[in-house]
Amino acid sequence: MPTDTLPNPGTSPERSTGELIRLEQVTKRFGDNTVLDHLDFSVDAGKHVTLIGPSGSGKTTILRLLMTLLKPDEGTITVDGQKLFPATEKERREVRKQIGMVFQQFNLFPNMSVLRNITEAPVTVLGMSKDEASERAKELLDMVGLADKCDARPAQLSGGQQQRVAIARALAMRPKVLLLDEVTSALDPELVAGVLDLLRDIARSTDITMLCVTHEMNFARDISDQVLMFDSGRVIESGAPEKIFSDPEHERTREFLSAVL
Repeated sequence: MPTDTLPNPGTSPERSTGELIRLEQVTKRFGDNTVLDHLDFSVDAGKHVTLIGPSGSGKTTILRLLMTLLKPDEGTITVDGQKLFPATEKERREVRKQIGMVFQQFNLFPNMSVLRNITEAPVTVLGMSKDEASERAKELLDMVGLADKCDARPAQLSGGQQQRVAIARALAMRPKVLLLDEVTSALDPELVAGVLDLLRDIARSTDITMLCVTHEMNFARDISDQVLMFDSGRVIESGAPEKIFSDPEHERTREFLSAVL
């Protein structure tokens, strides 16, 4: 899909610059298991950052904290200068409006049409008019190649089509930050390439900040400005993709990449 055909999924002409996301001394435990261990890292506006590492190293937990699906046990999280944690529930809801997430399992509402899956949150959360939300949703469905599926229900779509709807739904909120959590892991192999190509187009043609968890290393190499290698709840190495994938410094990074490449 040529990138000049993509509608702009950004929030507004007033985009943030400089640091957009910051985690400081963030710790998250599940029982006796420390998943994030006094984690510090930041993401600059407009950058595409990919988190890699073995299962259980804390990558998805970071995304779930940013979506406020989990709360940290310690530490602070800020988005565009606003506190996400610690904060009141009202403050968190305001910050959350800037963040969209695409999950592994699509998480579409089965009882709603494709169009309503996309318009529901802009209308109820952002206060967008139904007409404006519908027009926006149709633009996004055209972008993801599903312009003829407005009235379909999720069960009538393939897994790849459902994930495209989920991507359109996340973009409908005009987020400053797009979180991608292993978005191809639930897809049949022949459907993976199409979804990854769509995300490449979005990465190249918009200024949305992207934080991605993936085991698709070629995709990570293509879209990332920075790659962070996680192990045991900490960042053990970070750098440009050409450095991390071609000449990693940490032995654990070399071991992980030799297993997945």
